[in-house]
Amino acid sequence: MAVAIPLSELPVVDRNTDPNSFPKENFTSGAVVVMNKPLEWSSFHLVKFIRYRVPPKKVGHAGTLDPLATGVLVVCTGKATKSIEQVQQLPKEYVAKITFGASTPSYDAALEPDETAPWEHITEEKIADVLKHDFSGEIMQKPPIYSAIKMKGERLYKKARRGEKVEIIPRPVQIYQTELLSVDLPEITLRIECGKGTYIRSIAHDLGLALGSRAYMSGLERTAIGSFNVHSALSADEFNRFMKTYLD
Repeated sequence: MAVAIPLSELPVVDRNTDPNSFPKENFTSGAVVVMNKPLEWSSFHLVKFIRYRVPPKKVGHAGTLDPLATGVLVVCTGKATKSIEQVQQLPKEYVAKITFGASTPSYDAALEPDETAPWEHITEEKIADVLKHDFSGEIMQKPPIYSAIKMKGERLYKKARRGEKVEIIPRPVQIYQTELLSVDLPEITLRIECGKGTYIRSIAHDLGLALGSRAYMSGLERTAIGSFNVHSALSADEFNRFMKTYLD
């Protein structure tokens, strides 16, 4: 059984990597590719994009991003796929846009609102107070039914699409820090540092309820996973240019 390689020993491909000095065997022996996932691409779409361009066909990602989210997606190649769990355990940082006054079945903008509620009573002070008391440290969170979590061997979103009623059990997640970046009600922009398994969509939904309203996540960017950040992440075009130089 192959042993996972420590992350600190794996070569990293990002904007700071020189393709001319990147050893040819690195992708096969195991490399970490830091990508900036484009809007409307699925995480699997990005994995396929990389798989068709690197020498080894063994490629996997560490932490799914929804199609309507952008930002850091860490992709591992070759033997580095054994180290994916190490990446998944790292703290994550997100910048989320949350819109009050309506909720959706998916907790984001992928589906049309199914419920509405007043939002005019919400203030910046009330938001800050609720974040401090209800969304800090270890909290119990119920994932959205439109998620890839498996229940009895089947993804929840498949049950949701069939209209099945599913009892989802809340689970503990860790919120390290929240910061209000902007408030332009009914929309706010929130920075969130959190642990593995946290659904930002659920934070948006639950924040709306905690404030006596409804809310959904109207935009999301993952800005960091551990020390891997969006500023050094490669766009799809940049990765194409890297590989062209690398293979020439």
